[in-house]
Amino acid sequence: MAKSKKKKNRKWQDLGPLDRLTLIFRGLAWGVAFLFVGSIVWAGVYRFSEPPGTLLMLERKLAGEVIVHPWVGLDDISPHLVAAVIAAEDTRFCVHNGIDFDAIDDAMTEAENGKRLRGASTISQQTAKNAFLWGGRSWLRKGGEAWMTMVIETLWPKRRIMEVYLNVAEWGDGLFGAEAASRKRFGKSAKNLTPQEAALLAAVLPNPHKWRVDPPGPYVRKRTRTLRGRMGQVKRDGLDACVAR
Repeated sequence: MAKSKKKKNRKWQDLGPLDRLTLIFRGLAWGVAFLFVGSIVWAGVYRFSEPPGTLLMLERKLAGEVIVHPWVGLDDISPHLVAAVIAAEDTRFCVHNGIDFDAIDDAMTEAENGKRLRGASTISQQTAKNAFLWGGRSWLRKGGEAWMTMVIETLWPKRRIMEVYLNVAEWGDGLFGAEAASRKRFGKSAKNLTPQEAALLAAVLPNPHKWRVDPPGPYVRKRTRTLRGRMGQVKRDGLDACVAR
């Protein structure tokens, strides 16, 4: 065995620079192919089965938090919450293909005009990040997010994307998913949320550790009032048609 290893080492040492480079690129190509096929298979599995957890849940658990993550189907989540998160996070959810380039252009224009740069991440992108990837703002993570967004938009219907999103979103205090948040904050199932309660939950989604539902601060109350109006527009304009029952 030792002789065989030594022989392999000599072979590598005997290779010229071009041959070594060829082997390296071949290995990289196999790695990329594995990631390509593996990501599609992974998304295909999650198309029909519940994600058992996410990397963010693991991170929170390792930090000592108790994770609460009951899974419920979209039919067992109030349509008011669906309308609220569309109003809060992504009004073009039903019409874009995962990445909303119009929203990105609008955000960049606002930034150029001196306004604070706002996020333009769609519900599909957030679902891809939450279900498959880790946090942070590295280019590697953003690239993975873009790829997985395209994968799930191809393999999953919009209802499934919304269902997974509402089941893996973080609501603070170790609560993941609409059912956990609804039971903890309001003592009821997500299926029975009122429009006001749904708007409150959607209002804190961007920063659930800073903004509270119980009790809501001035900013959350103001944002909730704004979302109540937008929820009416979502319903009137059929902006939730792709996920409606």
